[in-house]
Amino acid sequence: MSATLTVVGLGSGNPDRLTLGIVKKLKEASVVYVRTKEHPVMAALTELGVVSQSFDGLYESLSSFPEVYEAIAERLIREARSAEAGTEIVYAVPGHPMVAESAVSLLRNRCPETGITLNILGGESFLDEAFVRLGFDPIEGFQLLDASGIRRSQLQPEMHTLIGQVYDAFTASETKLCLMEVYPADYEVVIGHALGVENEEQIHTVPLYELDRLTGYGNLSLIYIPANLEGDIRRRTFARLHEIVSILRSPEGCPWDQEQTHESLRKNLIEETYEVLETIDEDDPEHMKEELGDLLLQIMLHSQMEEEVGTFDVFDVIQGLNDKLIFRHPHVFGDKDAGNAEEALQNWEGMKAEEKRRKGLKPETQSALSGIPRDLPALMKAYKLQKKASKVGFDWDNIGDVISKIREELDELQEAVDTGAPAEEQILELGDLLFAAANAARFIGADPEEALSRTNRKFVQRFRYIEQSLELQGKNLQDSNLDEMEELWQEAKRKERA
Repeated sequence: MSATLTVVGLGSGNPDRLTLGIVKKLKEASVVYVRTKEHPVMAALTELGVVSQSFDGLYESLSSFPEVYEAIAERLIREARSAEAGTEIVYAVPGHPMVAESAVSLLRNRCPETGITLNILGGESFLDEAFVRLGFDPIEGFQLLDASGIRRSQLQPEMHTLIGQVYDAFTASETKLCLMEVYPADYEVVIGHALGVENEEQIHTVPLYELDRLTGYGNLSLIYIPANLEGDIRRRTFARLHEIVSILRSPEGCPWDQEQTHESLRKNLIEETYEVLETIDEDDPEHMKEELGDLLLQIMLHSQMEEEVGTFDVFDVIQGLNDKLIFRHPHVFGDKDAGNAEEALQNWEGMKAEEKRRKGLKPETQSALSGIPRDLPALMKAYKLQKKASKVGFDWDNIGDVISKIREELDELQEAVDTGAPAEEQILELGDLLFAAANAARFIGADPEEALSRTNRKFVQRFRYIEQSLELQGKNLQDSNLDEMEELWQEAKRKERA
């Protein structure tokens, strides 16, 4: 039978705050271990005659905090199992054992498995002092974060935020960089050292950008970010966007937004998509940021409409996307490998087929051309149709055969025009020519939409050159003739090559 293992809290640092029960436990224990002797209460324990062993040496011999906590838990379990039955081993930690004590969490998980009786006696947490010394009520909304693993997604500006485990200036610097992804650089934050400890307490209020310029960080340091009750920082949060869109659609919102339906916004979704594409073509990040916002608004509006009738909301959309991304990337989140983009794409397609099977569909019974959106632009759709067909072997052998097909289709179009064939027949022949040209794009590794977009941009640039050149001559297009415009067109081409 093992010894009993008892974890006690030494409080935030003021010896007067130690409970009588904890002092009694420390004095009666068979052996006392402390996580660190770098704590103001240790001097008082020495005066009380409490002899202890610390784990300070592990912090220097091991390379990371998780390794330290793992080593502490292993050592305590080993000592408890080897000790005589009926004895009690006490492990003392700063603050409260259940607040920011990873080794205690490990003990809680492992002691039952090893037959060790684990008792936990609370002590005053650094939170108790923080609420008093920093002057805020946690019921207003409060979160506690760990500086060593802080992430932007955890930050909620409308809540009071305490960040513990700020052991040094490097940790403070990493914390600052994370906070500045949400808060402005001049947002006032509070740094607290040894709160409640007489002659050691320090409280500094500084703008966020100065967070890592102060000294004195250590085991008893924390950072406090006051709640942003004005809501201006929430402008950068997804929750605020969702809230705004729901207000716009509410009875007290905007009459125009209230009237919209999926059908009425259909064209807006298409237009906003093309406006984003334009910013990509123009390599204009600032404009792209704005247009991506407009596109996101369309997604939010469509999701809000469904939320109002109870079918799904935007968070269901996000969950579905997260699940899909994880499922379709087994080479990232699973046990498959992908050494290059082609192998990654194969994994993606394989998992898409598996998704269909799980939905009761049979991919093998579906058309090889299925899965292409009905309303894609025709040129893009032609490219995707040919790409799908090629995967099952319905394809030309080489680009030469495709060029020959283009010539054949061109001749057929020429014949339809020369013989005065009906307009419908001429249109079909033109479509055949465009379809064959789209196939050529695939063989040379180009996207036909992108190829045509580049030609469109080139045409616009050259035509604008004609207009500007005529304007410099005091003329306009109506004053010019085809020969003059052609000469300027060729001049624009030569300037492009220069």
